[in-house]
Amino acid sequence: MTRDMDADDVLYEIVSLVKDFLECDSCLIYLVEESELVLYASSDQNRENLGRVRLRLDEGLTGWVARERRLLAISREAYSDPRFKYFKDLPQDTFEAFLSVPIISQGKVVGVINVQHREPRIHSGGDMELLSTIGEQVGCLLVLARQKSNAASRILSV
Repeated sequence: MTRDMDADDVLYEIVSLVKDFLECDSCLIYLVEESELVLYASSDQNRENLGRVRLRLDEGLTGWVARERRLLAISREAYSDPRFKYFKDLPQDTFEAFLSVPIISQGKVVGVINVQHREPRIHSGGDMELLSTIGEQVGCLLVLARQKSNAASRILSV
């Protein structure tokens, strides 16, 4: 958090750390962009879906988390949940377990972090607390990145 890195690198580091700490098969970060959730970071090596996978705030489990501003944990058959939205380009959409938290910055939802497991998994309170804390920290990082970008813009316009 203290190194000078661009936002994409920071988000990639975060999904990698989350994947390691929670021993999950996938970690995705979506950010709100013009009333849509856009896939910005993935623990997968294949990055071709970044920026391309988008959903409205009223779509899918991820949209529900953003809209309701609440954690969501599903231990098995997440793809069977009536709120689920399938994306053929995301292999995670066939995974069993799903854990998701909103990223909140200055009182507004600015994104969502999803963690998925191929096999059924009951998420512990520790898993939920860790991911919620990371969501809060990512929200803070996004505020700082925005402030840094605004300051740089002001300096360049002088």
